Amino acid sequence: MLIDTHCHLDEANCPGGPDTVLERARAVGVGAFLTIGVGSDLSPAREAVALARRRSDVRAAVGLHPHDARKATPVLREDLARLAACPEVVAVGEIGLDYHYDHSPRKTQQEVFRYFLGLARTLKKPAVIHTRKAPQDTLEILRDERAQEVGGIIHCFSEDLSFARQALDLSFFLSFSGIVTFKNARAIQEVAAWAPADRILVETDAPYLAPVPHRGKRCEPAYVVHTARFIAQLRGVSLETIAEQTTRNARQLSLLA
Repeated sequence: MLIDTHCHLDEANCPGGPDTVLERARAVGVGAFLTIGVGSDLSPAREAVALARRRSDVRAAVGLHPHDARKATPVLREDLARLAACPEVVAVGEIGLDYHYDHSPRKTQQEVFRYFLGLARTLKKPAVIHTRKAPQDTLEILRDERAQEVGGIIHCFSEDLSFARQALDLSFFLSFSGIVTFKNARAIQEVAAWAPADRILVETDAPYLAPVPHRGKRCEPAYVVHTARFIAQLRGVSLETIAEQTTRNARQLSLLA
């Protein structure tokens, strides 16, 4: 069984509804899913929790994406904190920093990131981290906020070996998306080949970042098989070995339904 540890299954991202998408994934051996409830309002978070309540193979994470950090009113924070406390929610996220697009001011992103790391510690749930073009600030905030107390996932890993080593030291797992299959992703491939077997995960980030051979198409959880197979080739092991290892790692983080 494979686990898609990061996908967006709200209605806006699943034409025809999430059940159809999930059944296609189950047909190719993907057995459990972590849906990420983030957006400009509470709707995706509420949908993520509702889906996890309805389906035994789905669990949820809720948070505030750095793109939307500027919208983090006290009321929104309180509402997200209440949702994050639900038993169907197994992680806080995705949260973090995105200096590539800078849709929210960097200082605001940093403050909101710190808030949600504090929430993760309070709830004793792992954090799902989004970091893009912000490696040093991400690591500094993770250290300052004692993120190693709960650990979590570096979602859609797209950094280098130095970042990977430091993230591992902070008790984080490295989750690889379809990006690892891209021809120009040599630094990510190096990390995927090197990373300790007990600290790797696979994800789609559906509907984004479809792996080769579906690059450029709308991604969906079924495609995590292609990412897992590519990583298996990088590491010189079987797809079954990667499936077993990543499922075991997801269990260690208590991500499974």
